[in-house]
Amino acid sequence: MAINGENVSFEIPAECWAGVVVNEGPDFHVEVQKVPVPEIGPTDVLIKFNATGICHSDIHFMMNDWAVPPMSHFGTRCAGHEGAGVIVKVGHMVKNLKVGDRAGYKPIADTCGACELCWGDKECHCSKAVMTGLHTDGSYKQYVVSPERYTTVIPDGVPDHIAGPIMCSASTIYTSLSHANLAPGEWAIFPGGGGGVGIQGVQLAAAIGLRPIVVDTGAEKEKLSLEMGAEAFVDFKKEPDVAAKVVQICDGIGAHGVFVTAPQSYTAALSYLGGRIGGKVMCIGLPPAGSVKIDVDPNALCFKQWSVSGTLVSSMKDVDKTLEFAKRGKLKLQPKIYPLKDFNEAVQALRRGEIAGRAVVDFNL
Repeated sequence: MAINGENVSFEIPAECWAGVVVNEGPDFHVEVQKVPVPEIGPTDVLIKFNATGICHSDIHFMMNDWAVPPMSHFGTRCAGHEGAGVIVKVGHMVKNLKVGDRAGYKPIADTCGACELCWGDKECHCSKAVMTGLHTDGSYKQYVVSPERYTTVIPDGVPDHIAGPIMCSASTIYTSLSHANLAPGEWAIFPGGGGGVGIQGVQLAAAIGLRPIVVDTGAEKEKLSLEMGAEAFVDFKKEPDVAAKVVQICDGIGAHGVFVTAPQSYTAALSYLGGRIGGKVMCIGLPPAGSVKIDVDPNALCFKQWSVSGTLVSSMKDVDKTLEFAKRGKLKLQPKIYPLKDFNEAVQALRRGEIAGRAVVDFNL
């Protein structure tokens, strides 16, 4: 890198390191390889990542267990959508971003920008959305191309190890919390809350005045959950009747909102609402296609005014709002950081459910 007054320039190599998926499917693994650095177009920027979060969605893409074509169908070799780094090159028609700006890479790499969904707050559902790590290489590759119009700027004061996961996990749970529209003082339950998405939801819930409870297992996740703002931790391996315990904690009535980040918890999610009128189940964790269903009694929806809703990922606006929480010190993720050489170990540990909080790969270690 060269700095001359306000001018910043970077030496861009012909090749860069990447975590490449090998043997797509149930027996996949991630191999660290050298790959070509991509060329940008006139309205694009080139981002060099310092860190990338590891998300369960990456695993689903690499396992190809969702109802979508495999990564290889699109020529994609690198998963990942929680990248944080710096812009090292800009196209000649780029108007606002500049070399040296910090930038993030999200689950949606681009949208059409010209449909009703893009004009509102649902651009991530655009029919022409480019899904990062499926339709195009993701943040497991150290250098990626991003269109200026859909590039997120990371503010100063938010480290890359925190900013990366905000691109997906933290911002998605923030959007879910926003859509639930709970009031300060109300109970928010996080089944699987000791994991990467849930633990950030616990912090955000506490920051907006909710009362978080985590349902998970293990001493490490219990310690982390309570440190991050949970008022209680219910260990599902130790508690004989988890739903009854949750209802007891929630004033003996039940939760106001249940934010499901662990797909295996969907079958029990409604039970945490107890007798709470107006209770809400918010679906966030994505299971393999067709593997999990929620059994909903329409009478309960009517008599108790319950609702079940879902969140895919966040809009650019909500990603920026979530970054503001981190800038203010309200989102203090304590990720487990892996060096580049241990890329596969990080991914497989997450796949086995061994990570408390979030796993992050540092390209510089």
